[in-house]
Amino acid sequence: MKPSDATLTRQARELQDALAEFIRVYQFRDRDRICCHDVSVTQCYALEALVARGELTLNELAADLYLDKSTASRVVDALVAKGYAERRPHPEDGRAVQLTPTRAGRRLYEKIDAELLGEVRGVAAGFEPAVRRSMTDMLHRLVRAAAPRVAGGAAAACCAPASDEPAS
Repeated sequence: MKPSDATLTRQARELQDALAEFIRVYQFRDRDRICCHDVSVTQCYALEALVARGELTLNELAADLYLDKSTASRVVDALVAKGYAERRPHPEDGRAVQLTPTRAGRRLYEKIDAELLGEVRGVAAGFEPAVRRSMTDMLHRLVRAAAPRVAGGAAAACCAPASDEPAS
């Protein structure tokens, strides 16, 4: 049965409010949990990308983090200075560098990840397996829906009409 427009609007508002609160809480949780490990949240996200994907160029890392190249470069500078990442010449492109995590960077990321995973595992244990799968699926769908707007940059995201509004 298809929900009425009013029901869909009310449920969309409830989802939007819940997501906004979830994001606020998790941003502060991440800041409080991650920053005590000598890295910022953004530096941890960069380290996560390097650990997960191995070698990345600065452009690839910037795209993964939804940052401009200069901001990503500053994030990498801090990781390199702390000994958590290193730059190497790109073997095929003399203008580019490859970024890799160091052993210390991998260890740090694994420690942070284990702490965060332990917290999520504790919360997830309170739900049935089917509900956990549904929640994960829903979050992946929301990310897939939002990612193209974010990848388009802030101006594209704030200036684009909502999907139910006609383009002018």
